[in-house]
Amino acid sequence: MSFLNRLFSPVRKEREAIKEDRDNKLNYQYNEKGYYIHSSNLDGNYKVTVVMPVYNAEDTMKNAIDSVINQTIGFENIQLIIVDDQSTDSSRSIIVEYSEQYQNIIPVFLKDNTGSPATPRNIGIELATGKYITFIDSDDWFSKNGLKILYEILERTGDNYAIGKTIKVEEKKMEVTGEYNNCATRDSIDPFTIPHLFHHLGPTARMMRTSFIKEKNFRFPNMKFAEDKQFFIDVLTNCSSISTSKEVIYYANRLKDNKSLTTTTSIFEKTDSNIKVIKYVIEKQLPENVEKMVLNRLYEFDCITRLFNRHHFLRSDKKDNYFKKFSEVLRTAEELRYDFTDNFFEPWHKVLVSLFKEGRYEDIVTLINWSLKDNTKETIIKNGLPYYRLPFNDQYQFARINMLAYHTTSLKEKEHLVLRFNIYGDQINEINSFTIRQRDNELNEIELPIRHIQDHTYEVKIPYEQLVELSSSSYATFIKYALYRKLFIKMDTRRIVNHDKRKIDFYTTIGDNFAISIK
Repeated sequence: MSFLNRLFSPVRKEREAIKEDRDNKLNYQYNEKGYYIHSSNLDGNYKVTVVMPVYNAEDTMKNAIDSVINQTIGFENIQLIIVDDQSTDSSRSIIVEYSEQYQNIIPVFLKDNTGSPATPRNIGIELATGKYITFIDSDDWFSKNGLKILYEILERTGDNYAIGKTIKVEEKKMEVTGEYNNCATRDSIDPFTIPHLFHHLGPTARMMRTSFIKEKNFRFPNMKFAEDKQFFIDVLTNCSSISTSKEVIYYANRLKDNKSLTTTTSIFEKTDSNIKVIKYVIEKQLPENVEKMVLNRLYEFDCITRLFNRHHFLRSDKKDNYFKKFSEVLRTAEELRYDFTDNFFEPWHKVLVSLFKEGRYEDIVTLINWSLKDNTKETIIKNGLPYYRLPFNDQYQFARINMLAYHTTSLKEKEHLVLRFNIYGDQINEINSFTIRQRDNELNEIELPIRHIQDHTYEVKIPYEQLVELSSSSYATFIKYALYRKLFIKMDTRRIVNHDKRKIDFYTTIGDNFAISIK
């Protein structure tokens, strides 16, 4: 026995003894599947089943449970299945207390800790009797009207899947996540018309028909990371239509004192999990257009952006480990019928793959330094299309940009700031609006119409009266196109307007983007 095993062995034995004593006192009788249902009330025709996995969540779970109880759809219409993954704190006592007050709260206790929310969620699926099913983590919470909104969408459309807006709550700001999912209210659309569909695959803010999940036998794989990714890939690739909502459904807790499993998983463990999912997707032999969409998320976002385009890569003194791991990623693409980089959203990511294949590892470091540290990237227009100038003097000197906008003139009028800018790129015909969004609360925004002047020139009139009604804060501004994509306007000038005792500062950010500060 090693020194560490000898050191911690008494502690483990003591914990096991405490666990066994507690289980005996509460008369837990685990079934052959390794869990105990602390309820005899498993029947009922509920509108919605909510499944909540729990592990050592005594500090947050009451807020999560209360958010389910207070739903406007009526808690009597909800079955809440809470599956505890052998917590060592007071989580089980809290669950039991709630279940004694509400018969539709079903506590389920696992005999052994599984180390992942996968098994608890799968047990919830097995036990669910609601017409529809949704998931909540024990540190998050629902909007009061959230379940009612999704339920009514599925009842109206007959779809098997609906999703709404998730708000990520941090210490000093609230941010919309997966905006492509919730940028519009859309009934029964083809899911594969949403280009970024697979870029946000957590369980938040989505509801599904329970019979659809059970009949297709969709389950979360027992993985430390990416289990929800694989589950929702299965779900979405089997949906002929889905529906989306602009309404806020779910709040994801990302406060500093909230430590989730993903924060304790290394980038290499995460990449290993992503490689497993890549292989799983390839084995499914999906239609090529669908496979490209799914794999693009896994290759470009998970295995390039998250592996390389982060400061942890630049800080690491063991970059060879990153390159070895990326070699494993590329091996999964060897049998594909197409070049997986053709579908990349960021063309310079394709340059990174080419550099890697040529063994130019130092140039990859140079490229990531350019990406993360060069705030004012040089751009050029060639043949009416925008390009980045990359830090190389060979065939990789330029990389396309999908869309580029830069300020040309601005005029202070009595009631408006008139802003003119040029736009270049592939999706000019999909411009929606000029958006002003509060940086620390992304729910607070206004949209203004954009007028086409001539050729590549566009104009927006920004009314001072509308701005002074906003709270004192800093606001990002961007051109919204293709419903949810953001195009920031490059600008190197500044305008300050005093209106109705408020100071409106039209300024340039550190990245040379047009922004507004209101005081």
